[in-house]
Amino acid sequence: MRTRTPLTCTVALVAASLLAAAGCAENDSGSGGADAAPRTVTPVTGCGAGSWTDPADLAADRRPARCDKGAPASQPLTKKRKITVATGTLSAEYVAPLQVAVAKGEFAKEGLDVELKVLPTPDALPLLAKGDVDAQWAAPEAAVMNGINGGFDIKWVAGNFSPDPTSKSGLWVRLREGESAEHVDMAGRRMGTMIGKGSVIAYPMDTSLRKHGGGLDKISFQQLGSADVLTALQNGGVDSAWLLDPVWRKVDGDKRYAFLGGQPVGEPLGGLLFGPTLLTEDPDAGVAFLRAYIRTVNTYFAGDYKSDPTFVTELAKLMKIDEATLRSTPSMRMDWEIRKGTTDRLQQAYSDAGVSEGKPPVPEEKAVDRAMYAEAVGHRL
Repeated sequence: MRTRTPLTCTVALVAASLLAAAGCAENDSGSGGADAAPRTVTPVTGCGAGSWTDPADLAADRRPARCDKGAPASQPLTKKRKITVATGTLSAEYVAPLQVAVAKGEFAKEGLDVELKVLPTPDALPLLAKGDVDAQWAAPEAAVMNGINGGFDIKWVAGNFSPDPTSKSGLWVRLREGESAEHVDMAGRRMGTMIGKGSVIAYPMDTSLRKHGGGLDKISFQQLGSADVLTALQNGGVDSAWLLDPVWRKVDGDKRYAFLGGQPVGEPLGGLLFGPTLLTEDPDAGVAFLRAYIRTVNTYFAGDYKSDPTFVTELAKLMKIDEATLRSTPSMRMDWEIRKGTTDRLQQAYSDAGVSEGKPPVPEEKAVDRAMYAEAVGHRL
């Protein structure tokens, strides 16, 4: 019998709470998505051929979808709608488009009163399943996939970002004698991370480990606070670590350490999750939300947004972080689209990590809905 690790137990507990919530959601969700009438999709001014890319295109140099600045134009709802969005943090750069959309009134233009509420993912997911929060800025983590397997209605409806090719956010290792970045034996090493095995980061982590004789099943984990991960790597408390922006700057160029890989370039691993409220009860509000989000990306985050000093200053104040820290890493590639097969690859990593035992994989069509962001840019699926 396999012994459950604390991380596995955590995921199991979250999944259990989600399954309990699912029963409530099934009773309160109103009309099901399968019975809903097809929605009318019309061309959108300013959103041409470049506003949609082939979901199967995983090329690292794929250009993210874009409309013109200010597009798609707002289409205010006939009745103002309050929407609560749960997010694990407001200081991370990948949350910035939501904050800018609120600050610049992009949601308000659609007739939406949006509140960003900081909630840990384990606390927010049951609320999303019940409809107590309308959306969640997170990712299709193991607990989410296990909950969908249990039968309730949560879907990944939009991406968030992929890293700049020059970013070295990801897996770093302390080199042993005779090792180099091209030849590192990762089997048996201990990794320090603030992210558990049930996180989407398990997918790129597993990929990087397997290139060097490791794998999620061949290393041990030590969960640490965000301020402790780098310290543990530097003082020998752990052999390797997953370092985020801009922490990796502290070891970049130091020959004692090597960068082994990070999130795939061109493939967002998180973004927006909708529950039954916006998926089935009020899809007009769901599309309006995505329209405002996409317009914000096209207007403020279309390219190298950090090349604008005024905007960086504004962004740092909005996120309440040090401006120099924000400038120290390259601009993220904000990307609202979802790649084909991402949830399959994530679930394989969860299986390798032992946090989805006994669960059949969730088919992509049950976990992903591209129809709403397609409608927002006028693309017919």
